[in-house]
Amino acid sequence: MKRFLPAVISFIVLTLLLELVVQKGLISDTLIPAPTSVLKTLQEMHEDFATAFKETLFNVLAGLALSILIGNLIAFVFSLSDLLKRAILPFAVFFQTVPIIAIAPLLVIYFGFGAPTVIASSFIVSLFPIIANTLMGLESASESQKDLFRIYHASRLQMLLKLRIPSAYSYIYSGLKISAGLSIIGAIAGEFVGGGGLGALIDSARTQQRVDIVFAALLLLSLMGLLFMGTLTAVHKLIVLRRPFASSSQE
Repeated sequence: MKRFLPAVISFIVLTLLLELVVQKGLISDTLIPAPTSVLKTLQEMHEDFATAFKETLFNVLAGLALSILIGNLIAFVFSLSDLLKRAILPFAVFFQTVPIIAIAPLLVIYFGFGAPTVIASSFIVSLFPIIANTLMGLESASESQKDLFRIYHASRLQMLLKLRIPSAYSYIYSGLKISAGLSIIGAIAGEFVGGGGLGALIDSARTQQRVDIVFAALLLLSLMGLLFMGTLTAVHKLIVLRRPFASSSQE
């Protein structure tokens, strides 16, 4: 708790300062709303925000789960076949370099409006960090360790399960932290064009010039991101307690 105390104090001080600045008219509330105005909007529209939050959360979790499952599977296959890695990995890099907002309209054409497009958008954005970090971790085992397994005639699958995956834990964890944040970004981009969730609320607020709604939605998205990071950290600490190989991972 002490580790988060400075951040909490800074947040409270900045919030109070912002409230004072807006109330004194130093900054127009049409540009930046007062924190009390944002809280009032959340209270007045709590049903709309609750529904949108649940919808966005479901789509993000679905997209992130797909990226974890498929991303790790692709990385495992690449680690077993250098030919497949050299043949397919450039395409994964290509999808990472193309802005999701540029291909989101195509997703609407392919999947239609609604959840499928949002999930696909979240999946595409969060996939590459999983592949890249897991693959890097699987290849991080030292040659002396690999030679030891070869001496005992271990198969590729045995080497993967008993050497490479334990060695890759810290990289996998880092990839998950990156993808957790990116999955939210991808989902919001998908909701801008596919509709639904907090992204649709933000887009609707843009046409109405309602910056209070936008800031309220951003606050909820930040809380969603903190929820993801907190969950990953808690799971990581639990794994560290049970698995010695995880003790060297990055916090």
